[in-house]
Amino acid sequence: MQQINHILQTQGGEIVQSIGQHIGLSLISLLIAALIAIPLAIVLMTHQRAANVALQITSVLQTIPSLALLGILIPIVGIGTVPSIIALVIYAVMPIFQNTYSGLTTIDPDLEEAAEAFGLSRRKKLVRVELPLAMPMIISGIRIAMVMIIGTATLAALIGAGGLGTYILLGIETNNNALLIIGAVLSAALALLFGAAIDWLGKLSFKRAGIVLGVAVVLISGVAGYRRIVQPQTTITIAGKLGGEPEILINMYKDLIEQDHPNIKVQTKPNFGATTFLFKALQSGSIDIYPEFTGTVLESLVKGQSSADHDPQVTYQRAAKALKSQYQMTYLKPMQYQNGYAIAVTPQFAKQYHLKKVSDLQRVATKVHAGFDPDFYQQSAGYPGLRKAYNFKFGTIKTMEPSIRYQAIAHKRINLVDGYTTDPELREYHLVVLKDDRHFFPPYQGAPLMTEQFATAHPEVRESLNKLAGKVTTSDMRQLNYLVTVKHEKAATVAREYLQRQGLLTKK
Repeated sequence: MQQINHILQTQGGEIVQSIGQHIGLSLISLLIAALIAIPLAIVLMTHQRAANVALQITSVLQTIPSLALLGILIPIVGIGTVPSIIALVIYAVMPIFQNTYSGLTTIDPDLEEAAEAFGLSRRKKLVRVELPLAMPMIISGIRIAMVMIIGTATLAALIGAGGLGTYILLGIETNNNALLIIGAVLSAALALLFGAAIDWLGKLSFKRAGIVLGVAVVLISGVAGYRRIVQPQTTITIAGKLGGEPEILINMYKDLIEQDHPNIKVQTKPNFGATTFLFKALQSGSIDIYPEFTGTVLESLVKGQSSADHDPQVTYQRAAKALKSQYQMTYLKPMQYQNGYAIAVTPQFAKQYHLKKVSDLQRVATKVHAGFDPDFYQQSAGYPGLRKAYNFKFGTIKTMEPSIRYQAIAHKRINLVDGYTTDPELREYHLVVLKDDRHFFPPYQGAPLMTEQFATAHPEVRESLNKLAGKVTTSDMRQLNYLVTVKHEKAATVAREYLQRQGLLTKK
C-alpha cells in the first residue's frame, strides 16, 4: 500500500493522462463500432442469410489474437492511436451487431402487425416500435462491447497509444505489483463506470440520448483538434522497449536534443513493446528514433549476417553496415555499457562450490537447478550455444518470465538464472555473476537507431545524441536501473540527474 501511495503521489499527473488516453480510445472505438454495427443490423434484419454471413465474418475477426492483429496493422497504418482504434472496433462490432440483430428480429409478430395496421411507414415503424423494443438488447450489446474494449485497450500501450495498459505492462516487466494493481483497478473501475453510464443512456429517449452522444463527440473531437493545433511544428518521436532501462535512455535522448535545440519538441513513448514492434514502427515512420542493441541487430533484425563478434567495435561496425545496406538506416555510435547476457548464481551456491567463472559450472552441472527466460533457453546465443561452448548439461531447467525467475532464485527455488549485465535485480538479490571466461556471449551495446532519411534531415539531432557515444558504464546503468526499477524513482528524473552529474546537461 505504501508503494501504491508513493506512485500515486509522484506519478499522479501521468496516471490522470493515462486514464484520459484510455477513455478517449475506448469511447472513439465504441462510437465507431456502434455506427457500423447498428445500421448494418437494421439493413440486414430482413435478410437472414446475409446477416448470418456478416455474423460469421465478425466472429472470425474476433478470434484473431489481439497481438497478432496489432502486428498486422503496424506496417499498414503505423503505430499509436489509429491501429489501436481499428483493432478495438474490429473486436467490438460483433457483440453490438449480434445483439441489435437479435433484438430487431425477435419482436412479437403481433406488435409488428399492429404497427402496420396503424398505417406506420417502414421508417416510422422502425423508429417508433422496433428500435424501442430492441433497445434493451442493443444496450446489452454495447455494454458487452464496452467492457471488452476497456480490457483490450490495455494492449494499446504496446504500440505507443498509451492508456492504463502502460502500468500493467510495466508492472509485469519490472515485477512491480503496485503498478499492476493501479493499472488493473483503474481499468476495472472504468468498466464499471461506463457500464453504469450506458445503462443510464439506455433509459433516455432517442432525442436526449442523441444530444448526450453528440456532446460527447464534440468534446472528444475538440480535445483532439486542440492537441493537434497546439502541437509544435517540429516534433520528434522517440520510443523505447518495455522496462526501466529503455525509458531512461529515451529520456536522455530527449533532454540532450531539447537542450541543444529548444525549437524541437521531443515526444517520448516508453514501454512500447518488443523489438519487432519498434523496428516496424521505425520503418513505417511512426517513430523517429529508438535505442537498439548491437547484438540484437545481428541476432534478430538483419539477414544473412554472421553472428556477433566478441569485439564490441567489430560487432557495432557489422551491425551498422548491415542496417544501412538492408534497411537504409543510420546507427549512431554506441554507449560504453554492455547489456549482454549473464549467468548468475546465489551467493551460497557460489561459496559452497567456489564458483567464479562459467567454466566452473562443469564441476557441478548436475547440481544446477536453473531458471531461464524462454528466449534464452531456445536461442542459439543462449543456453543451447552456452551448453556447447562449455560442454555441460544442467541438472534441471525451468523456463519462466524474466521477472519471475529472479523471484524464484530469491526464494531459493532455483540456484542459477540467466539475466542481463545491467539488471538491477543482480544487486537487489546480491547474486554472483559468473565470468564468461570463454567469451561466448556477444556484446550488446545500446545506440540510437533512425532512418537515413531522418538522419539526413536532422544532422543537429545526430550531433546531440553522439554526445552519449562511449559514455555510461555498465555499473552506471545498473545503478540507474536500480533507482527506477527497485526504488521506483521516475525515469525522467533519474536520466536528467545523471546527465547533469556527467556535465552533459546544464542544471536549470
